[in-house]
Amino acid sequence: MPPTAPSAGQPPELLDQAHSTAAAELIDALGSDPVRGLRGAEAAQRLQRWGPNQLSQRRGRPGWLRFLGQFHDPLLYTLLAVGAVKLLLGEVSEAWVIWSVTVINAVIGDVQENRAETAIAALARSVRTSVEVVRGGQPARLASEQLVPGDLVQLEAGSKVPADLRLLTVQQLQVDESALTGESMPVRKATTPVEPRAPLAERHGMAYAGSLVTAGRARGLVVATGNATEVGHISRSLADQTSLSTPLTRQFRGFTHTLLQLVLALAGVTFLVGLARGRAAAEMFDGAVALAVGAIPEELPAIVTITLAIGVNRMARRNAIIRKLPAVEALGSTTVICSDKTGTLTQNRMTVQQIHAGGERWPLDQLAGSEHNLALRDTLLAGMLCNDARPSQHEGLVGDPTETALLQAAAVAGLDRQGCLQRQPRLDVIPFASEHQFMATLHGDGRILVKGSLEAVLARCDRQLSAAGEPQPLDGAAISAAVAAMAGAGQRVLAFASGQAALHQRQLRPQQCSGGLVFLGLQGMLDPPRPQARAAVQACQQAGITVKMITGDHRDTARWVATQLGLGRGGAVRAIEGRALEDCPPEQLGQLAQQSDVFARVAPAQKLALVQALQAGGAVVAMTGDGVNDAPALKQADIGIAMGEGGTEVAREAADMLLTDDNFATIEAAVEEGRAVYLNLRKALAFVLPVNGGASMTILLGAVLGLQLPVTALQVLWLNMVCSLSLSVPLAFEPQPPHLMSQPPRPPGEPLLSGRLVRRVLLVSAFYWLLIFGVFLQVSGSGASLELARTMAIQALVLAQVVYLISLSQASRGGWRQWRRVPVLVGGISLALLLQLLFSQWSWMNRFFATAPLSGSQWLLCGLAMLAMLPVAWIGERLDPTAGFSG
Repeated sequence: MPPTAPSAGQPPELLDQAHSTAAAELIDALGSDPVRGLRGAEAAQRLQRWGPNQLSQRRGRPGWLRFLGQFHDPLLYTLLAVGAVKLLLGEVSEAWVIWSVTVINAVIGDVQENRAETAIAALARSVRTSVEVVRGGQPARLASEQLVPGDLVQLEAGSKVPADLRLLTVQQLQVDESALTGESMPVRKATTPVEPRAPLAERHGMAYAGSLVTAGRARGLVVATGNATEVGHISRSLADQTSLSTPLTRQFRGFTHTLLQLVLALAGVTFLVGLARGRAAAEMFDGAVALAVGAIPEELPAIVTITLAIGVNRMARRNAIIRKLPAVEALGSTTVICSDKTGTLTQNRMTVQQIHAGGERWPLDQLAGSEHNLALRDTLLAGMLCNDARPSQHEGLVGDPTETALLQAAAVAGLDRQGCLQRQPRLDVIPFASEHQFMATLHGDGRILVKGSLEAVLARCDRQLSAAGEPQPLDGAAISAAVAAMAGAGQRVLAFASGQAALHQRQLRPQQCSGGLVFLGLQGMLDPPRPQARAAVQACQQAGITVKMITGDHRDTARWVATQLGLGRGGAVRAIEGRALEDCPPEQLGQLAQQSDVFARVAPAQKLALVQALQAGGAVVAMTGDGVNDAPALKQADIGIAMGEGGTEVAREAADMLLTDDNFATIEAAVEEGRAVYLNLRKALAFVLPVNGGASMTILLGAVLGLQLPVTALQVLWLNMVCSLSLSVPLAFEPQPPHLMSQPPRPPGEPLLSGRLVRRVLLVSAFYWLLIFGVFLQVSGSGASLELARTMAIQALVLAQVVYLISLSQASRGGWRQWRRVPVLVGGISLALLLQLLFSQWSWMNRFFATAPLSGSQWLLCGLAMLAMLPVAWIGERLDPTAGFSG
């Protein structure tokens, strides 16, 4: 019977130092058994006491709190206050209409935020791990969440380490810990303790949660689960995510504060001027409210939310999931993309490219007709048999990527692995180790097969195999030249050799591999670039975005991949290794960060430093990453981009965007969508603000001149929210204009309202003011009722808006083909006209909004405003000839 479980007061120091503690001592401390593991009842108690083996996710805001958060806007605060005052004055209908506007905004924002949270939660739920454990002496397969400290876990090639384990037994175990340490190659494990202060990458007696077993088998003791694991420590440090601040959110915040101050000042002036001219206080208060309601673009928050949400949906269709809405727009201002190499720019699949054997070089795809070259056949055979990778029914090939590539090359050449193993079964093996840089296997026919680095293998050879299968003198110069050619093409080169043992020998002795071997050949492999990546990199460069590669791989390999992708300036790729960045002063680091294209052998902490150095130089940085060690850099970057397929949960939590296909081309597509979102937002501003400007100018001038107000507060509210929203929302669905990625990114400090856009808004606002006042004075001067004069003024304004909307849209460029691309525009215009028809012709609306029905001739008179709008829209286009409007 195993000892009792540790008490709640068990000192945590012992488990924190598991890497330096003897395994037997840890087993005793955890009350486990090295053979039988925990009893089922004891494991259940521990699960109840310590909780499931999973990282605690940050609790989302309750639904009611998220909904209330949608009202957190100064403009909406003002509308809520105006509605409260109206209610106190007994004007209940106006109060409820004003409040309804704010509720509509809140509902739209809440729905879109909930959809974004649901998308990321669904992706997180798609990641599940099962594990083989020993409980009560019996093997069992459980969900990783059910593991508890003290459990015995079985590991084998292809399995994911489910918790932090102290290894008890290992059999040629290799673990890929790149997610934690950044080391690109798998680490060979042992069972011996190490120094207490040993770095994570050198704790060979431990296997950490989230790492992947690439070869061998092992049994380990669970010493930490959930948040207590090394992954959990990093996750907790990132738990307090700050809200995303992007150029748009910062500019929009400043814009709303400035606008609110201006509106309140104008409303006060309107009230005081009216009083000074002898008008009633109640009437002028209504005028001040009308001005405030008219000047505040209450529909703008809804338009921004809708535009960003549409960008989210478009990006999701292009394999990019946005976790935070403002990140959509921030992508459009990106100036530098720091991309990982493996899996993002490349296919994350090692592939043999060339085989050099018997004095001949053979590309993998041209092996047909190579049967005469026996050295080539033996080179492929050695790569297949001196190999720990294996086929799996459910997962394809399982094992180290280099070894799986060798199996694939042999399969391309038509070699049958199972048949060869039956004829030449493996009897013994000398595992690969960093100290001798080779692996050797002994087979049933007495043959010894060796693979490893060129230096290690060639030093043990005194002959080489000819194409005819005959041993001949070793030609070191020819072999070196072949290696140089492969390395120059970015390939990682492995050498292969063979030897002979006694026929009945069953154990391989290291001295049998120390010399006298026959050199068979070379296999050169690489992780090829993704086919779409080169075009995506070129598109980014054409758009003025610099692409930099940050990788843990060798500098020459990284430079070759960068050259293939077209990184660098003028075809020259400047690569620098991480050690050259150590102890750099900030000024020098900033220069290196800006001037270099490739950063190789980079430590995790250096990624963060590079991002900070680029940002200090004024860059807007998008950073990709998939490992736990990438999380700090992802959080620091303006846009953190995590991998959805192979990335860790911690990296996803720190990121603003997820790539579901782990493809760099998706980043380029997301940047394009982000630019389109920003342009559509500027179009919406150019459309909405003149309506507010024209209405407020009309009310202010009416107060100054002592005239009847051409519009009431309730009518302005209808005009702004119902009609303008139906007309402006279609701008959020605008297709991308051509040549969008041929322009440089906008400067990060560019104001939301540029000088050109302000000129355009003022021009159209002045036209609207003249139109409203002109129609109102003309109709009221002819003896018509006040209700009819106001109704015709509003209808003329709406018809002019339709023309202005078309001038902003892509539909105005390219004829009928463009109109087919914007069906929402047609729907929006139709809805607006229908609403305005009801506004003037429906008796209930006449009573509620104090409007009057129009005759055919009166509608025709209002329609003349559409003709008057044409030259104004043309002039506005010349005042603000930006990409967003010229298309």
